[in-house]
Amino acid sequence: MGVSPSFAPPPRPVAPRPHPREDARLAALHALEILDTANDARFDRLTELAADLFGVESALVSLLDADRVWAKSTCNHAHTEIAREISFCGHAILEAKLLVVEDTRADPRFAANPQVLQPPFVRFYAGAVLCDAHGLPLGTLCLLDPTPRAFDRDARRRLIRLAAVVEQEIAHHTDVMTLRRLLEHTTRS
Repeated sequence: MGVSPSFAPPPRPVAPRPHPREDARLAALHALEILDTANDARFDRLTELAADLFGVESALVSLLDADRVWAKSTCNHAHTEIAREISFCGHAILEAKLLVVEDTRADPRFAANPQVLQPPFVRFYAGAVLCDAHGLPLGTLCLLDPTPRAFDRDARRRLIRLAAVVEQEIAHHTDVMTLRRLLEHTTRS
């Protein structure tokens, strides 16, 4: 009598943990009034620059809501929204500044991720954390590529500096929203 093979369930991606200050983080993100807003050329120029500068297929400005990741801007990426539970960015916001995964297939958090196993076949990920003025992480400026790659210290430093520019644009968005509210209030008065 032969031994029947055991069938293990397929591996599952590792869902990111909530941020230690998740409630405050989400309140800060929602206060920005940036989620689900129209495309903005300022952000699009930055994702195009990031893809070109780092020679990757895609770059995104991603913002992490409670259950989803929404892209304010994408360069060469088909999805503007994915479930947070399969996001790379959900893991990245738990880092101080940056998460780099040079080969997603070699990282147990991502090896079974549908984004790795199916289109867009992400093999390389680098995400610089985008924070508000109080240091709460809102999302990432992230780079994606279907080819594993090394990402040296200089590249990491450049990505962090470019993310600082994205943070300034997010702050500018907030200033514009505040000015609009003031103008509306003044007009009604």
